[in-house]
Amino acid sequence: MLGSWPEWCALALEILGISIITVVAIYSLLHGAIRLLKRDSPRAIYQEIRQRLGRGILLGLEFLIAADIINTVAVELTLTNVGVLALIVLIRTFLSFTLEVELTGKWPWQHPSSELSDK
Repeated sequence: MLGSWPEWCALALEILGISIITVVAIYSLLHGAIRLLKRDSPRAIYQEIRQRLGRGILLGLEFLIAADIINTVAVELTLTNVGVLALIVLIRTFLSFTLEVELTGKWPWQHPSSELSDK
């Protein structure tokens, strides 16, 4: 047998997450190179590449976390695998939060208007 449907779902989500990160990275670099050839500001190009790449990594990480959850809960539910899943989700969540702060300069739970409400 080729595997159960939860294994296939987890594999599909892993492939999707990796593909998103890869495609966004290639697109960001190519778009940056084209802008560089047009003599745009290297600093602005660098910031745009970082923004696009960061967003792509965030999206890809979300799919990879979903794949890990499906793989652990639906395929191999053991105490060891649940512990490993908890560590993986913790690390990936930390990465997501730090990338969000890097991209926006604010924590994900901060609203853009929170600075104005201090009056």
